[in-house]
Amino acid sequence: MNYDIIVLGSGPGGYVAAIRAAQLGKKVAVVEKESLGGICLNWGCIPTKALLKSAQVFDYINHAEDYGIEVSKAKADFSAMINRSRNVADTMSKGVTFLMKKNKIDVIMGYGTIARGGKVIVEDDGTKKEYSADHIILATGARSRDLANMPIDHEKIIGYREAMSLKKQPKSMVVVGAGAIGTEFAYFYNSIGTEVTVIEYLPQGLLPREDKDVSKELGKVLKKAGINVLANTSVEKVDANGSNCKVLIKDRKTEEESVIECDVVLSAAGVSTNIEHIGLENVGVKTENHKVVVDQYYRTNVKGMYAIGDITEGPALAHVASAEAITCVEAICGLKPEPIDYENIPSCTYCAPEVASVGMTEQAAKDAGIGIKVGKFPFSASGKATAGGSKEGFVKLIFDDKYGELLGAHMIGSNVTEMIAEIVAIRKLETTGHELIKTIHPHPTMSEAVMEAAAAAYGEVIHL
Repeated sequence: MNYDIIVLGSGPGGYVAAIRAAQLGKKVAVVEKESLGGICLNWGCIPTKALLKSAQVFDYINHAEDYGIEVSKAKADFSAMINRSRNVADTMSKGVTFLMKKNKIDVIMGYGTIARGGKVIVEDDGTKKEYSADHIILATGARSRDLANMPIDHEKIIGYREAMSLKKQPKSMVVVGAGAIGTEFAYFYNSIGTEVTVIEYLPQGLLPREDKDVSKELGKVLKKAGINVLANTSVEKVDANGSNCKVLIKDRKTEEESVIECDVVLSAAGVSTNIEHIGLENVGVKTENHKVVVDQYYRTNVKGMYAIGDITEGPALAHVASAEAITCVEAICGLKPEPIDYENIPSCTYCAPEVASVGMTEQAAKDAGIGIKVGKFPFSASGKATAGGSKEGFVKLIFDDKYGELLGAHMIGSNVTEMIAEIVAIRKLETTGHELIKTIHPHPTMSEAVMEAAAAAYGEVIHL
């Protein structure tokens, strides 16, 4: 079988690449070893949001009296929550199957490897078949990072896949890593009654890549909810031989060691790219630091070979993979797309309160020697947030004090992941702070805080 384009992997990079190529008239095939939609739809972005929604509903019910509603005591049904999450994932995967058929894309199930001469060898149930294409796009994604001092055994030491498919709710859990994955699972399990401790190697604590003010605010809220966060702490080893896990930790400042016992340890300290055993060495594709080296249009050093998503340098985010997919395919088809601006990529974390950001942190701007104006507007001063019972958090905007350029935005609060796109568009259009202040926002909304934060930066804030 000969194709114009073959895509290895059907995640948010792979299936989007296939669809865009089909829209542009190419004969396309996708190779997938497990389920259409990849990790994002089946074991990542989508099913985790289903779990988090269950936690949010449970929290609403437990605080119904705050809204003038009397209800009997709620009980979390862990198995039902897990089943709902899996059903949501299955529904979305079936949606991708429909899109493949709609766009006349061939789906080849099996494990794919690349070979010289534009060949892809697909093995399924011991049978091998060979396919060829003018262009091959690698979109094989990533998996949970396996740490030497706490190898994942899928029972007591688990990754994100097991965390959303456990048969029984653990009474206690240690989460290693306080990035988006670790923080979201910590919030979910704590919300339904599991005793949770989060261990973060870096000193900033929760979401250590975010602005310090955001990390501090989130730490305050989640600590109040009962989550124990140990920052600037290393995990020396995990003993999982007994009836529970014994986690030996060390305070990196004092070097004092202690042991935490728990039912389950969740390894959430990043991901590892899936570039092994796909034939890169067979064709001479260049890699560095376990990533495939590509140019701005995702071309590798081998003619006709491309790579997108988590296996390339850049943020390991679904929306980034999708954007790269479209750019890559449009370049292949001669459309001359604009290269992606990696300085304007939004990042979102879906705990409660949510976190969203784009651009430079305040510290990064200062380190770069840029003169800045900073405006912050707390949701405690927002009518919509107060009426909704979600007053935690704020919007923080950072402007260049010479030209009014919006350098960065950092939000923590209810539904801020739905608000960050405005900032991405503003930065794309190079809108100034003064223009943002004069952009009328509807009242009452959470988004008013964006306008108010801009006004605060210039000493014009009204409601604070």
